[in-house]
Amino acid sequence: MMESRNEAQHSVECDLCQQPVSFFCRRCTVNLCDTCIAIHLRVKSKNGHDIVDYTSKDDDDTCHCDSHPQNDCSAYCKTCDAPICILCVTIKHKSHEISELSDKIEELLKVIAKENDRLRSSKNEFEKILDHTTKMLSSISLYYKQRKDEVTARGEEWHKLIKEIVKKLHQELDDIQKEHEDVLQKQKKKFEEMIAKLDEMNGKTAKLKKSKNVKEMQIFVPVIQNHQNLNEFSQYSFPSFYECKIDPNYLQTYFGYVEKMQEKKTLLLEDELKQSELSSTRILDVPTVTSVIDTGFPASEKSKTRLYDMSVTDDNKVWMGGASRELKLFDLQGHRRHTVSITNIGMYLCMYNKQVVYSGTNAVRMISDTDTVVTMFTTGDWQPYGVTSAASGDLLVCLRKDDQNKVVRYSSTGTVLQEIQYDSLCQPLYKEVVYITENVNGDIIVTDWEKDAVIAVDRLGIFRYSYSVKDSDYDVCSVATDSVGHVVVTDCKDNKIHMLDRDGRFLRYIIPEGGINRPRAVCILGHGEMMVGESKTGIAKRIKYLDE
Repeated sequence: MMESRNEAQHSVECDLCQQPVSFFCRRCTVNLCDTCIAIHLRVKSKNGHDIVDYTSKDDDDTCHCDSHPQNDCSAYCKTCDAPICILCVTIKHKSHEISELSDKIEELLKVIAKENDRLRSSKNEFEKILDHTTKMLSSISLYYKQRKDEVTARGEEWHKLIKEIVKKLHQELDDIQKEHEDVLQKQKKKFEEMIAKLDEMNGKTAKLKKSKNVKEMQIFVPVIQNHQNLNEFSQYSFPSFYECKIDPNYLQTYFGYVEKMQEKKTLLLEDELKQSELSSTRILDVPTVTSVIDTGFPASEKSKTRLYDMSVTDDNKVWMGGASRELKLFDLQGHRRHTVSITNIGMYLCMYNKQVVYSGTNAVRMISDTDTVVTMFTTGDWQPYGVTSAASGDLLVCLRKDDQNKVVRYSSTGTVLQEIQYDSLCQPLYKEVVYITENVNGDIIVTDWEKDAVIAVDRLGIFRYSYSVKDSDYDVCSVATDSVGHVVVTDCKDNKIHMLDRDGRFLRYIIPEGGINRPRAVCILGHGEMMVGESKTGIAKRIKYLDE
């Protein structure tokens, strides 16, 4: 360490004689060797001299008075918003409002600490994105190889007639992969640089905490305050291979195509869940049923189930869907207020812009004010299942096609804003997506019936947690979340409701007085209440579970 320091000093020369530097005059900002110190001290200066070892030249934690540079500042003039020395207090600033210098230092350090905490919280988000991007880069070749294998398999089906098309599509994938890797490398570098900048400011903050140099603090405050965090970043979708019907006359036309990589902006929103909200609620030891609604849905021929899904309106009524081609609106006292006819069984529904929305055949549909069924958008050859409205004003939809599963964020007009299908290692996240909800922290949570698990990703689509129970009686069904981030999961085989915290940790079972029979549909009513539907009986129970 000593050798490296000496080498660094020898690389800098004395400003008076060009010999290796040993000392530094802070007042004059002059580099000095051993011999030239005495010469420099003989030079008169109105600011005086402050000679220190060269290696300590940047360690000055004192603040010198602008009017009397030979004096250290010991007070602060609020009128002039400047640090001053004791002479200034009695002369130039005599009639001004004066405070202790330590009070101003404390005030500035609080501002710096607050802004530094803000930036440090952003760093965690950036590090998560960086980790996700790095993992994607490490496994991107595997993913593209999987897509190439799909193309090859399709080519083998058509034998020698399509060899040229296979070669062409391979090249497209190679080109996209190179472009994909390039943009991810740039993103990786960008976030590394941003994190390094945050670390630099954090280091500066730590240094200033031990300092009394108000000037340096004043210079640093606007720097840290004006440092703008990134409010969005780009997510790039993976290409998909789409198969087409085989027609020997139009091989290239019907063989298939590679969907190009797309850039989609995702906002970096701050988590709005407040710990004070969590601490003000208590889960009741014995949840109570406050009212019961007989929905009157018939039993399906195959499974003998009746009630499938429900969604609460802004005025605390509940739309319910079951084994018939109609949706029913009930108030919380059990009175049916309205019924509308729909195009298929009401299996999955939600509220969107005060209208009830449901999943139809290859489409998402809405009931208009005139009770007309309106197609919001179609989903191609993907079949929609669970649907929920997001805090951003978008719709989140579970989609399935053959053995593929994904969650897609749509705008109200059907524009695809985000696709969630693979983890950071390019492996499928889901096997059989069914119900979906969004938590208050932005997590997107689905029930996967084949995995018999609840799977959560964050708002960026990065895997967060999976919850399941190693119990033969456990049968995950539906999911909902409340205003403080609790995750509520219905277990229709074991006749229980599982309550998790926002990080997927089990809290307790919710089993109301009198029990519950085959719970499936669930929605949160507010005021510590939920509505749970019994799939076999068609009964909906209003349950008080929180003491707010």
